[in-house]
Amino acid sequence: MQSKLRWVLTGIAAVAMVGCEKPQAPGMAPGVPEVEVVTLKPQAIDLATELPGRTVDFRQAEIRPQVSGILQKRLFEEGQMVEAGQVLYQIDPAPYQATLSSAEASLAKAKAVLRNAQLKAKRIKELLATKAVSTQDYDDALAAELQAKAELASAEASLLSAQINLDYTQIKAPISGQIGRSSVTEGALLTANQAQGLATIRQLDPIYVDLTQSSTEMLKLKRQLQQGALTAVQETAVTLKLDDGSMYQHQGKLQFSEVNVDPSTGMVTIRAVFPNEHGELLPGMFVRAKVQLGVEPQGLLIPQKALIRTPKAQASVMLVNAQNQVEARIIEVSRAIGQYWLAESGIQAGDKIIVSGLQKVRPGAPVKVLEHAATQGETATAGE
Repeated sequence: MQSKLRWVLTGIAAVAMVGCEKPQAPGMAPGVPEVEVVTLKPQAIDLATELPGRTVDFRQAEIRPQVSGILQKRLFEEGQMVEAGQVLYQIDPAPYQATLSSAEASLAKAKAVLRNAQLKAKRIKELLATKAVSTQDYDDALAAELQAKAELASAEASLLSAQINLDYTQIKAPISGQIGRSSVTEGALLTANQAQGLATIRQLDPIYVDLTQSSTEMLKLKRQLQQGALTAVQETAVTLKLDDGSMYQHQGKLQFSEVNVDPSTGMVTIRAVFPNEHGELLPGMFVRAKVQLGVEPQGLLIPQKALIRTPKAQASVMLVNAQNQVEARIIEVSRAIGQYWLAESGIQAGDKIIVSGLQKVRPGAPVKVLEHAATQGETATAGE
């Protein structure tokens, strides 16, 4: 009796368990995981690179005396802005003024000698017609006139030299810019063309930024431009990030690239110029610059979270093929752009890359595909 009761209870429990099972959704095979995919679409991508660099003054001039003498005055405040042609130092002009006065007197004397020689030559020429003087006398008179002209020219040159030296007693700014500290004070003895500069003027608006780029990257970029893989930009824009992490408010322009490679580093110097009206940039500052390289007209962007590295450090992705099966593929990527990688080879437009659910799938397994909805941040960085 107890045996029959046990069989009845077991049957009732089995029926109850069958009735509690959740029915399988129609059209869905049991155990098929869901994955989110991104369908690759070609798009124009602005390519940029970030390079280290340092600021360099636009122009620099060291002030040196061109004549010797005692310094009488310093006519500027250290650190102020000066204009080209502004008098900075005054050397004692008295000796040079005396030399100028002597040159002026010598010039007047030379003019008088020439006047007398010309009159004498004229009179002898008149007498020569009457045979009152010899031809030799006339030749001597002409030679004396020519000699007087030469002495006049020499006197004029001496006067000009004396005037130049007198002007050099006023040491003027050759360029406009900010002048630094003075290395001399009043009473110092200055020597013409001395090795030690008196002060330095730096023009800081605009200002240069010297950047360094790998020669390998530059060659690769040139090849891509020549082959048409990249489209050159009409005017290369450069943005600047300062050492404290803030962005500089003005954009710069690329000026030129060095024609030689530094053999010790394998780097090429690129120079950009930036406006610096308020003097925010100072020479010697370390900066990072973002340089526009070109435009990839048919670029393919892969979300970074979809990329998988193989044990051999190769880049790979999981994608869904036409039969809704998972397929692993080795690819090549070149650079990070925001939250994406720029694909070089291994995939093509229209491929469906798995971005979510990677932990639930394996190559060859069937999956159910859901299109991934990009977040606002992903959409914004994709166009960088």
